[in-house]
Amino acid sequence: MTDTTDDIAEEISFQSFDDDCRLLGNLLNDVMQREVGTAFVEKLEKIRILAQSACNMRQAGIEDMADMLEKQLASELSNMTLEEAQTLARAFGHYLTLMAIAETHHRVRKGVNMANFAKSCDDSFRQLLQDGISPDDLYNTVCNQAVEIVLTAHPTQINRRTLQYKHIKIAHLLDYNDRPDLGHEDREMVIEDLVREITSIWQTDELRRQKPTPVDEARAGLNIVEQSLWKAVPHYLRRVSNALKKHTGKPLPLTCTPIKFGSWMGGDRDGNPNVTAKVTKDVSLLSRWMAIDLYIREVDSLRFELSMKRCSDKLSKLAHAILEGSDANNETQREHWSQPESRSQSKHLNLTASLLPSKLPARAHLPSCAVNGESDHPRLDIPGPDYKQVNHKDGKTSTTNMSNAGSSSSHSSPTSSESSNNSSITIPRSPSQQLLAQRKLYAESHMGRSSFQKLLEPKLPHLPGIAPYRVFLGDVKDKLQRTRRRLELLLEDCPGEFDPSQYYETTEQLLEPLLLCYESMQSCGSGVLADGRLADLIRRVATFGIVLMKLDLRQESGRHADTLDAITKYLDMGTYSEWDEEKKLDFLTRELKGKRPLVPTSIEVAPDVKEVLDTFRIAAELGSDSLGAYVISMASNASDVLTVELLQKDARLTVSGKLGSACPGGTLRVVPLFETVKDLRGAGSVIRKLLSIDWYRQHIIKNHNGHQEVMVGYSDSGKDAGRFTAAWELYKAQEDVVAACNEYGIKVTLFHGRGGSIGRGGGPTYMAIQSQPPGSVMGTLRSTEQGEMVQAKFGLPQTAVRQLEIYTTAVLLATLRPPLPPREEKWRNLMEDISKISCQSYRSVVYENPEFLSYFNEATPQAELGFLNIGSRPTRRKATTGIGHLRAIPWIFAWTQTRFVLPAWLGVGAGLKGACEKGLTEELKVMYKEWNFFQSIIDLIEMVLGKADISIAKHYDEVLVSEERQELGRELRKELITTGKFVSVISGHDKLLQNNRTLKRLIENRLPFLNPMNMLQVEILKRLRRDDDNLKARDVLLITINGIAAGMRNTG
Repeated sequence: MTDTTDDIAEEISFQSFDDDCRLLGNLLNDVMQREVGTAFVEKLEKIRILAQSACNMRQAGIEDMADMLEKQLASELSNMTLEEAQTLARAFGHYLTLMAIAETHHRVRKGVNMANFAKSCDDSFRQLLQDGISPDDLYNTVCNQAVEIVLTAHPTQINRRTLQYKHIKIAHLLDYNDRPDLGHEDREMVIEDLVREITSIWQTDELRRQKPTPVDEARAGLNIVEQSLWKAVPHYLRRVSNALKKHTGKPLPLTCTPIKFGSWMGGDRDGNPNVTAKVTKDVSLLSRWMAIDLYIREVDSLRFELSMKRCSDKLSKLAHAILEGSDANNETQREHWSQPESRSQSKHLNLTASLLPSKLPARAHLPSCAVNGESDHPRLDIPGPDYKQVNHKDGKTSTTNMSNAGSSSSHSSPTSSESSNNSSITIPRSPSQQLLAQRKLYAESHMGRSSFQKLLEPKLPHLPGIAPYRVFLGDVKDKLQRTRRRLELLLEDCPGEFDPSQYYETTEQLLEPLLLCYESMQSCGSGVLADGRLADLIRRVATFGIVLMKLDLRQESGRHADTLDAITKYLDMGTYSEWDEEKKLDFLTRELKGKRPLVPTSIEVAPDVKEVLDTFRIAAELGSDSLGAYVISMASNASDVLTVELLQKDARLTVSGKLGSACPGGTLRVVPLFETVKDLRGAGSVIRKLLSIDWYRQHIIKNHNGHQEVMVGYSDSGKDAGRFTAAWELYKAQEDVVAACNEYGIKVTLFHGRGGSIGRGGGPTYMAIQSQPPGSVMGTLRSTEQGEMVQAKFGLPQTAVRQLEIYTTAVLLATLRPPLPPREEKWRNLMEDISKISCQSYRSVVYENPEFLSYFNEATPQAELGFLNIGSRPTRRKATTGIGHLRAIPWIFAWTQTRFVLPAWLGVGAGLKGACEKGLTEELKVMYKEWNFFQSIIDLIEMVLGKADISIAKHYDEVLVSEERQELGRELRKELITTGKFVSVISGHDKLLQNNRTLKRLIENRLPFLNPMNMLQVEILKRLRRDDDNLKARDVLLITINGIAAGMRNTG
């Protein structure tokens, strides 16, 4: 939700912003002139002018005239054919998207042009030193900071990835167009490129025609790393290091990274049957493959750059040893891969090609952080199903076709055209025929190539001298390529047997040779070179590791209980879920202390139970080297955590028995997720109960460094009790969890499951962290970034750098200068009173009014959202029609579409009104000024109210809602007005968004395009509900949903 995460710049230059909007609008207009004709473009302009006039009248307070103009607008829209409606929806939707691109561009531009960023590392470090923090404390706190941003596949990204890439290209072109040194011809070329991109967008279907698979979602997350974070991370770490050196005299250690990344994509199986154990394994391997592939490219560029001869004695000896290595060793090494061409490659490529790059790598002439160093359309080449590997399995031989590991290409892919050419070759089974076929494969793969390589690469005896870094890094590249090939085999379920010394298994193994190069260069007077691309690569390895992003697993607590039910019944021990909590804990603790597996190998269970057991076995195989945490959603008891610990222990025993050795890595952190208000209230008690169990406490100390992680959920708590009550219960739950861990001397990391929209805990990152309870952010933090927020915050390298810096400075300030608690006890009592009234008001409407569910279904496009195909998981946890099992995302999404945004404010007005009527208005004003937490609640509600539109919400009701339920809509609109009134009283603002004029103006700029989209959606919903099989009308509706999401800047 870009509007509520404006951490990049306080203001933008509206003159240049308007110029860019005008430019993009005119170009879109020109494209449509060609595509749909002048007459229809004039009709679109008439509708825009009508909408603009209505907005002007309403802003001037002339309501009657505004109503009349809106009725005329509705009449125009109702007379449109479906073809005309579709064209209008597409045109206005694309214009709103182009405005959003220009807006992001100008936020970035404003930030770049600011001498000192607000909330930057430089600014924050200076401020802390002025406040009395010592340089050593500042330095140590930054170096020990541990923040993890977890990217999730929550279905809120409405744009197809194809269109996202085109939007990025337009952003780059706007940036290029800002250059003051552009000549007239260059600027004309930029305009031509913009026209091409806009034409391409217009001619591209904006709707997803199929649901993405979990692997598709994971691939999208990996694309964010490749297109943006890969470039942003070294830039961000340089800024941290430079600011530290400036203010403390010491730079950030090279392998120290305050921020890392995790992922739920392919691991979040809560309510999503499409995420299976195999999907999790494949996504984890794919993430490793992508990391290795990116490192190969970087090492190739680094080899080209490091041409110097001077090096340390240690590195020189290693380089000579590589050159003098016996062909026999290389041959043996290649035999493991069963590659027929490997013997010759060992001689000609391993040694000679390692010494001298055969061509200039892509981006080698650019700084490692260059934004446009690669194609403007980032691509992710991944192992595909169309290649085969020579594999000896069960006495049979099959073929594979893979990119040449010895090739000097910096980015070979199993999906390359070269690999697909040979995929149909079959190897005969007899040994002699097999040998002949292998020789034929070798000859064909090298025909016409070796002579070219002789021209390109000098023979070893004729080399005037060696370039030790190139030789050494050539060996690193060779090992990386073997690692990539092994991962490709594993992805094809052809594991084979491999020598672990021939590939990289851990981050430390990859860091070792890179640090050796760095130390050598520093010792030989090449420090300025070492601190360039090599330092950036080391920092990438320290941040992304060998896995890119560790994958969390998540499952609902009830599924674990069902699994134990099946096991205890099979063992004639009764039904686990029917036991009381103490009996469960006794059983679980006893089994955890034992050394034998609990689950018999002969057990037969239902498919759902088998899937849970399979997941734990995959987790045991992958271990903590590849996986992060195991998150238990809907956790409510200590037994929920111990159940997972037991299933994890049992799987590790089983897997280690099969392997004949210990499982890789350690056990996963088990993280309870408290989501509902009831569970949040009991969170502290659950943690105390867990830590009072000797086995568990010792387990945390021994296996997790005395660190307990606890997750709090913002989405379901808000849907359960309303935004105000959810915020207060989350605040208290965090206080209680921190206190519980402190009582047992255990450190705690809080994991915040925040969504993009305010109704799901969204908001500016800096504000959110600064409003946490004191002591809850002690240098550590985990937080989800979901759906459209991933692209909005991290889609461009410049915005990603800024967001990473904001995370660092906000956590740093919350650690060294914690926010103040409520100044007086009566403030807490007042919050309790407001929360109680707010919750009652919210639940009386949403859960207790028998008409509300029908009203919700009539007044919103909730039922139609499922056709968007924006996520792999179902919209409901269970097959029921009530609000309770509806996921929070479609709940918020539906109300955002109608501009009512009901979940974010319902109940707040009633609570504030109750407090003010008791004569506590002045006390609330003081709380707003002095308590960050309370101020953030009020400010976020004010943002929501600024985007809500009563007249549009009323139009939905009047056209779509049954007469008998329209009274409920009128009451809710009155409640919205009441909320706005009391929010303004407490904030002291005469009008909504008075303290955020930039946002106010941006919203007003969108209305001439956004309002017609809403009114068209109403018209199409009316038609579709009379003819729900009309696929054309459904397409138009989905396009209006896309457009409104672009105008509101968020979905769910």
